[in-house]
Amino acid sequence: MDVAEHHTVNSPSLEKRLLIATQGSEFKNIVTEGIIQHFETDSIFIEVIDITSLEGINPKAYNAIVLIHTWENWKPPAEIRSFIEGAKAYKEKIIVMTTSGEGSYKMEEVDAVVGESIIDDAASITEKIITKVTSILE
Repeated sequence: MDVAEHHTVNSPSLEKRLLIATQGSEFKNIVTEGIIQHFETDSIFIEVIDITSLEGINPKAYNAIVLIHTWENWKPPAEIRSFIEGAKAYKEKIIVMTTSGEGSYKMEEVDAVVGESIIDDAASITEKIITKVTSILE
């Protein structure tokens, strides 16, 4: 798994803020870019980080948080598990996209979009995430 490159879109002074914490892979990059393209013309600050940077993130600082990760060794990455456990008070603003070989694994305590890392499915997965983010931001 590659490390996702940190970058931002729009001004951090905007009232609405979206965080996307992801891992680097072709599939995850397509989904991340699709989310960004959908929201970049709105008045929303978007920040993209690698999941390894979640430890320093305050969930209160964002209106919506998207976590995109691969199910590894029969469990989510430690960074994802730790962040979700520490952000229980903010779970209504967290959307998780979990990829796995079987396409059905996810943490029980979160609202998750699940699937395999199939490029042809990226658009439909992206739309599901966008719908959830839109609902949170409204």
